[in-house]
Amino acid sequence: MLLLPKNIAPRWLVFGIDLIIAIVSLIVAYLVRFDAANLPFESEYEIFISGLPFFLLARLICFYFFKIHTSILRHTSTQDVKRVILATGSGTLLLALGSSVKYFFVDEIFLFPLSILVVEFFVTISFLLVFRFAIKLLYLEGLKTGKQILPTAIYGSGIYGLITKHTLDKEANVEGNVVCFIDDDPKKSGSSLEGLPIYHTSALEQIIKSKNIQKIILAIKDPDNRNKRKVIDICLANNVEILNVPSPTKWINGEFTTGQIKPIRIEDLLGRESINLDQDKLAAEFNNKTILVTGAAGSIGSEIVRQLCEYNPKKIILLDQAESPIYELEMELQEKKLRHLTESVIADIRNLERLENVFNTFKPQYVFHAAAYKHVPLMEDNPSEALLTNVLGSKHLVDLAVKHNVEKFVLISTDKAVNPTNVMGCSKRIAEIYAQSANSKGTTKFITTRFGNVLGSNGSVIPLFKKQIDAGGPLTVTDKNITRYFMTIPEACQLVLEAGMMGEGKEIFVFDMGESVKIYDLAVKMVKLSGLELGKDIQIKITGLRPGEKLYEELLTKGEDTIPTHHPQILKAKVREYDFEEISKTIERLTALFGKQNNTEIVQLMKDIVPEYKSNNSVFEQLDK
Repeated sequence: MLLLPKNIAPRWLVFGIDLIIAIVSLIVAYLVRFDAANLPFESEYEIFISGLPFFLLARLICFYFFKIHTSILRHTSTQDVKRVILATGSGTLLLALGSSVKYFFVDEIFLFPLSILVVEFFVTISFLLVFRFAIKLLYLEGLKTGKQILPTAIYGSGIYGLITKHTLDKEANVEGNVVCFIDDDPKKSGSSLEGLPIYHTSALEQIIKSKNIQKIILAIKDPDNRNKRKVIDICLANNVEILNVPSPTKWINGEFTTGQIKPIRIEDLLGRESINLDQDKLAAEFNNKTILVTGAAGSIGSEIVRQLCEYNPKKIILLDQAESPIYELEMELQEKKLRHLTESVIADIRNLERLENVFNTFKPQYVFHAAAYKHVPLMEDNPSEALLTNVLGSKHLVDLAVKHNVEKFVLISTDKAVNPTNVMGCSKRIAEIYAQSANSKGTTKFITTRFGNVLGSNGSVIPLFKKQIDAGGPLTVTDKNITRYFMTIPEACQLVLEAGMMGEGKEIFVFDMGESVKIYDLAVKMVKLSGLELGKDIQIKITGLRPGEKLYEELLTKGEDTIPTHHPQILKAKVREYDFEEISKTIERLTALFGKQNNTEIVQLMKDIVPEYKSNNSVFEQLDK
């Protein structure tokens, strides 16, 4: 079909056609009212001719006043329908008023019979809307001829699915033709929406084959994540392209366009049910508080800052030694008009004098300690640096929190601290032990939160795989059987805040990380999501375990158990207690070894502090013998 040019209907032409439609509608009204075969033409002709100028004037005034001719016909919407009805109705009322004035005050003859005006009102509206929707349909049909016909299904038959279909229909740059809807609601199965069938999610694989579906667009506001993952897995297994409609809160200027439809992310395969937090209690906890966040420029620290800003704190101190990432966070907060809630401090947690000045200046009531060295192979090669940052830096902050009567101190730990097999994990375990033992000193409540890998965090496997895919591969996996727990950055930080709020001191909170994920399977799915074929377009290379790396992570040490809390995704670990004075002296002995730069001595003492620390695939395995 011929694609209609954009200027097919200039305003003056639309206005003229609308007036012609009004005249035709008036004639049709006469034919309907008086029966075309027996129309008393002679008796009505004079009334018709005498009233026609007033009729045209009334229609002209109302059409112009409501500007129904200014709408872009190819994009006719419900608002345009509303204006057509208001314009036509106003004109009819004006005609009825004029007709009454003529009858009662002039010559006792109506301009038009009331029945004619009523019929003409409905006919005019019908003809005007038919004209507009005919242009729209011609335009949409013309668009389809310019598209590659790729059978497309929309997952979601609610308002967002409908908006997605309308947007796809009216934009010429989208390849694909919507042929059906998929929905989780069994009550909708067998129904239709805008002439297209709705199928239940359970029938997806059959529908993909029978209708040769090439694309599926996820368009549900709050999907059931289990069903969503099933849909994605089925699509990946059948080589169907998967696209995602963003949340309405992310629509540009509140409007949705096809440019916002993006390929599904690997995070969407691993995301779980949304976390429900007690917002009122969190607001009461952090309202008007001065809060210090260490490692504020990092993945976890920066997200903690973003979420804390929602609870109206007095001031958030952003402490980090990385100046460029802190500057970028400042610019982000400034764009969101939140910069006034924060104060940036460039500092190294290993520098006690600098930290002392920070505590004296800002007097924080809350500390979220997220600063740490976290890369396992790097710390395996540099134990002294892990010692200074993860152990000594944490000790500095704990001691200052006690000294300055900080209300709560939340240590961000890791599952690698559990039965550690590497220097980094052991250094975090020592930090845990020291923070927990400090609960016996002063009034500060020390709380530890422990969770696994965070999706998309700096240096994590997801960004690495993305870079490797962009470079053409290969994707590197250390072992085909290696597994990890994953959690998104926002959900990890939500649970950190909730744990901090509920903590009374001494607790180690363990987060429900869901099911562990095989890294190899993750790599395969990322390849498929990128539209590449494994083994043909890109390869996966098995490189062997890195120093200190283990096949699977744990969330509890030997002898630990958990008890539930009021939040179903937060558990409390039962841990043994340590004497503060004893562990403090041991850490002083440990940090004193830094000057000697003897890695073997450092690691040996770390193993003495944490007996469950057994090195794996490391030069320090000899110390375990």
